[in-house]
Amino acid sequence: MLLSVWLRVIRVRFLLASVIAVSVGLAINWRQNYTIDPLAAVLTFAGVISLHASVDLLNDYWDYKRGIDTITKRTKMSGGTGVLPEGLLQPSSVYRAGIGFLILGSVIGFYFVLTDGIIIAAILGFAILSIYFYSTKIVDSGLAEFFVAVKGTMIVLGTYFIQSNQITLESILGGIVVGVLSSLVLFIASFPDHDADKSKGRKTLVITVGKKNAASLFWVFPAISYSVIILGIIIGIFPLLSLITLFSIPLVVKAGLGLKRNFNSVDELIPSMSSTLMFSRITGALFVLSFLASF
Repeated sequence: MLLSVWLRVIRVRFLLASVIAVSVGLAINWRQNYTIDPLAAVLTFAGVISLHASVDLLNDYWDYKRGIDTITKRTKMSGGTGVLPEGLLQPSSVYRAGIGFLILGSVIGFYFVLTDGIIIAAILGFAILSIYFYSTKIVDSGLAEFFVAVKGTMIVLGTYFIQSNQITLESILGGIVVGVLSSLVLFIASFPDHDADKSKGRKTLVITVGKKNAASLFWVFPAISYSVIILGIIIGIFPLLSLITLFSIPLVVKAGLGLKRNFNSVDELIPSMSSTLMFSRITGALFVLSFLASF
């Protein structure tokens, strides 16, 4: 029972975004260099997942402390995990766990700083600062989606650099694809929390532009990801097989049209949020597969 509560507050299923990001970095390296350092790969997965868990734990803690999660209508996609409002864990325990995962991820990252140098130090420094201040500063600035996109890009870049000791245009563009896909999930999940966030002084992108305009802005995210993929194919740095990512278009179309109709209804938004999550994960997985299956 207690384990299931902790898995719930960590939001295990959302950790897949970081797994995909690391996998993209490894897949790009495999296609270019035909080699993978297994120990470095395992440590990268462990470090990135630890840092991601830290973000989710600290976000739950701060949203509870600010009273946001006590007035939101929680769904399986939004409104926090509900663990703290339901009294299933102590806030101090969640905070300590968040800091603990941050320390663990940082220690693993510092190992790579020692082995791979200043570029990893810069990426790690950005990660630590953005994680710690995400729930208290970044989400109040309307820049959360931007930071999530940058985070995803950094994960791909860092993973690739650890394996190859270089940064290429392929790894940069691949990172942008992954980062924007993750950002889209955060973006649509902020619609149901609009009123609660706004009442507590939070300034998300949806609050900044308004729900109706944000529903139209939704299409920008998949457009960027697909455009970068197609650009990569055209200039010859992504395999032609990356076109398989287009198979996920029906999911994002379903999500976007549903959002346009139901942006004011929390219950009616759930299918759109679920479709967006599936779109992000399936597109990312197909993107990874396209590199592994191309020689």
